[in-house]
Amino acid sequence: MRADSRERLLECLGGPWPEAGPLDVRVVESRQAEGYRLEKLTYEVEPGERVPAYLLVPDGATKDRPAPGICLWHQHNGAYDVGKIEPAGLGGAPMHHTGVALAREGYVVLCPDAAGFGERQTGKLRGAQLERFLFLRYVVGGKCLAWKNILDMRRAVDLLASRPEVDAERLGCYGHSMGSTHTWLVGPWEPRLKTLVGNCCLPTYGGIHRTEILHCFPNFIPGWFRYGDTPDIAALIAPRALHLNLGELDSGTPLPEAKQGIETIRRAYEAVHAEDKFTWFIEPGVGHELSPAMWNHVRTTFAEHLKS
Repeated sequence: MRADSRERLLECLGGPWPEAGPLDVRVVESRQAEGYRLEKLTYEVEPGERVPAYLLVPDGATKDRPAPGICLWHQHNGAYDVGKIEPAGLGGAPMHHTGVALAREGYVVLCPDAAGFGERQTGKLRGAQLERFLFLRYVVGGKCLAWKNILDMRRAVDLLASRPEVDAERLGCYGHSMGSTHTWLVGPWEPRLKTLVGNCCLPTYGGIHRTEILHCFPNFIPGWFRYGDTPDIAALIAPRALHLNLGELDSGTPLPEAKQGIETIRRAYEAVHAEDKFTWFIEPGVGHELSPAMWNHVRTTFAEHLKS
């Protein structure tokens, strides 16, 4: 059944990804920060298309003493000009300077721009118009924006795994909001990610339709609702470690359907005898945010599965 679901999902996304070519990594700048080195770099995801990113290398991480690595997918929030700079601690909300926090805890962290965000706004269109254009361009080509996001994220994992300061056997990813969507999107297709953590985004199609949510485009995979819902995608991550934080009052993730989704994922982990690898936390009275309690779950999940 899992194999059938994976094949159907790949068909709905748009089919197999192209064979990966050279990353051709170029370091633009490098400077020392408090507890880590900050590198700005670019790398190739498809021929002629380069992605800008920040890499945070904690003090003490070397080729002889490699550290675990985390890919950090930024949020949406309508902040198209922000992108990667927020988790890298260079702008946006201090609450989401999570790449800095993780680097100071000893992880090598990669923060790339998603398609249509940050420095990946290079044509005539920008912001919401560019995002809509990208989604429609991939749809008429028989794919979807989620397909492109997954392709880009897999290349980010390629880069992180290639770094000499990184232990490629201890890789994870984290994201808030759209970054959480990206986490459960890439999970089924990237077995090198041993631990995946998402904060505040498990919108189901059932919940989206009931409450009429205009969500960001990566959530929408053409045709998938014939076979399952978004939690059925996250369920394909089993048996690797997965933790999800949700806020009780988060209007972007309607709770009745999200709770059903949690149960769907739990059953999938139980079916492969990995019940202890799936955890979740629903915080009462909290909306779409990264609360101290939620962040504590992020930290402890990574510490348990990537540092032990």
